[in-house]
Amino acid sequence: MFRRSPESDLGRVPLLSGLSQRELAVVDRLTTPVEVPAGTVLAEEGTEGSEFFIVLDGRVDVLHGDEVIATRGAGAHLGEIALLGDRPRTATLVTTTPVRTAVASRREFASLLVEVPTLSGRLEASMAERLAA
Repeated sequence: MFRRSPESDLGRVPLLSGLSQRELAVVDRLTTPVEVPAGTVLAEEGTEGSEFFIVLDGRVDVLHGDEVIATRGAGAHLGEIALLGDRPRTATLVTTTPVRTAVASRREFASLLVEVPTLSGRLEASMAERLAA
């Protein structure tokens, strides 16, 4: 595990840009820092979504079937589609390097949306964009 300050790690995440220090502190409180090695499956396409991820360092491949459709790096957020849409995972997420991530459970994610309402609109827009691609 590692310690992070909202200013240094979460403050660099585009999804969280413009949030107040109080709002960043809420995100920090409602996520758990996790380090995972390369080759770790964070989520599997077709399964129930139970976590939301913010990549702080490292790279994650997004696969649909056996095809890599995107690679996400530091600052990316992943897993919102299954949680917001209450649907199975639309892709498999596999780390291609060691990854530091902030993880929110389904319950923590729901609390984030209530306590930091700005995130709800941003995540809805992100979901719509990703589903349209």
